[in-house]
Amino acid sequence: MSKFSVKNLNKFLLFKLPSAYFSGVRVKSINENEAVATVKHKWINQNPFKSLYWATQGMTSELATGVLVMKQIAESGKKISMLVTHQQGTFTKKAVGRINFICKDGETVKAAIDKTITTGEGETIIMTAEGFDEQGDSVSKFEYTWGLKVKK
Repeated sequence: MSKFSVKNLNKFLLFKLPSAYFSGVRVKSINENEAVATVKHKWINQNPFKSLYWATQGMTSELATGVLVMKQIAESGKKISMLVTHQQGTFTKKAVGRINFICKDGETVKAAIDKTITTGEGETIIMTAEGFDEQGDSVSKFEYTWGLKVKK
């Protein structure tokens, strides 16, 4: 689907989420089941300890989950609202260099969207995005609770 190309998603960031775009957050890849969002530690997105600021990690990890939701909504052909209702994160290593956040919850999203379309009731799903440095070590892991509901 051309609408969900990496190029179009990154253009979306520039116009709809400029703080993420100017911090260097980008979509790296997306398919039916997995999305990867990436960010490189730079002066503009660092904390006083010279590593990637936690909020930048949050923006990048949320993007990895959110683009999967957006893609499945678009493919459903229905108008469905999406909203983060809860978030938590765990930090395990200093984040320096390029960090890739990977979310593999596409099947979970599809099932929830199918269910909200069928029942008309809201659905809640928990999605995970884990950030890995260039050595393949996990630096942080975020969980997002997304609320989904068909719009009337």
